Amino acid sequence: MLLGLLLLASSGAALIAGSSAAPFDVVHYDAAIEPDLSLKTVSGHVRVDLVSRAEALDEVDLDIGVLVIDSVEQAGAALEFTQGDRRLHARLKTPAPRGARASIDVAYHGAPRFGLEFAPEKSQIYTIFSTSQWLPCLDAPVDKATLRLRLTLPKGLVVVAAGRHVLTRPLSGGRALHEWRQDRPAPSYTFGFAAGTFTEATERRGRTLLRFLSTEASTAQLRSIFADTRDMMAFFEERSGVRYGHESYTQALVAKTIGQELDGFSLMSEEYGRSLIADPRAIGLMAHELAHQWWGNRVTCRDWTHFWLNEGFATFMAAAYRERRFGREVYLGEVEAWRARYEKVKAAGGDRSLVFPDWNRPTSDDRALVYQKGALVLHELRERIGESAFWKGIRAYTRAHIDDSVVTLDFERAMQQASGRDLSGFFREWVYLESGV
Repeated sequence: MLLGLLLLASSGAALIAGSSAAPFDVVHYDAAIEPDLSLKTVSGHVRVDLVSRAEALDEVDLDIGVLVIDSVEQAGAALEFTQGDRRLHARLKTPAPRGARASIDVAYHGAPRFGLEFAPEKSQIYTIFSTSQWLPCLDAPVDKATLRLRLTLPKGLVVVAAGRHVLTRPLSGGRALHEWRQDRPAPSYTFGFAAGTFTEATERRGRTLLRFLSTEASTAQLRSIFADTRDMMAFFEERSGVRYGHESYTQALVAKTIGQELDGFSLMSEEYGRSLIADPRAIGLMAHELAHQWWGNRVTCRDWTHFWLNEGFATFMAAAYRERRFGREVYLGEVEAWRARYEKVKAAGGDRSLVFPDWNRPTSDDRALVYQKGALVLHELRERIGESAFWKGIRAYTRAHIDDSVVTLDFERAMQQASGRDLSGFFREWVYLESGV
């Protein structure tokens, strides 16, 4: 996840909007949305099913970006609501006791400045971080939910979305309805879709359908660009001890993005696709986004303050795959690039604990810590405890926390157990940045 972080930082918007301390747990979103490609707007409706964690839940707060809320209802009755500071505040008719389920229906519209990207010159619409820019939701990564997503789009577009495809049927007015369902709970930031006049190539890897999409590349070029996908998937399955979790995996090249992981698919730019044709070794981004299907999407940081458990892992695992594919020297070159970026941050006085006290408005140096220093920490730990213990620990950590939320201590404990060593000094020095090591 790269582009969304850059946009949020440059816009001054807060990355952490939702809170892991929310007094309710969203269990399911049932959304129907219709983007307008020419006007660059969106309208929609979502039913939010939740479970109360409070003694008497009387208000539901959701993240809404710059969306405009038209109405909020509960069981057909209008609710009082206000909106401000990118949040919707809706008051329930009757307080919900702890453990009780409740549902609210939200109708909305808007013209997102980011999060929902429009490229009319390519007939493309696609999502990037964050979901609340196009769908009212709880942005907290700990809050995992299922999703039913119905998209009304111009007829003739090829679509990919989070989860599994259920149906496509024509509507009046040159439109089509596409329905996708995400049956396994996932963090809302992995919800999304992409639609366009894509050329599509497909392959099979056992039970998994691999889809490759682009508006520029031919089917032959797509198979060449994504030729390493099968091998990458096998590598991450081996290192994690967990099979890839969906029936399909789609990689789509879109007009413009630095890269975005979503549940069951990833987005990269057409420019990146061209770079892979020119240099087949430039597979780092493709590997990074695929690695998130394990570390990030399924083993998810409990709070954005532990974000390095998503991004440091994906950065490191992409380099580890390139090591397998191209040799040790290629890997060590990446390690030195991480080290150089970290040393630059350190020299400027920007070094901080990888467990951030907050993650509201990350700077470029903060992101370098989460991505590059996070990956460097994994490399240094690998060197410290050795190959066997390191990969044993990675597998144990991943398998123990698959489809769950984690904090740094979960990882520290897994690596200590795998190595049979006291690693508290290493974590104090490298992760927590505490003195007296």
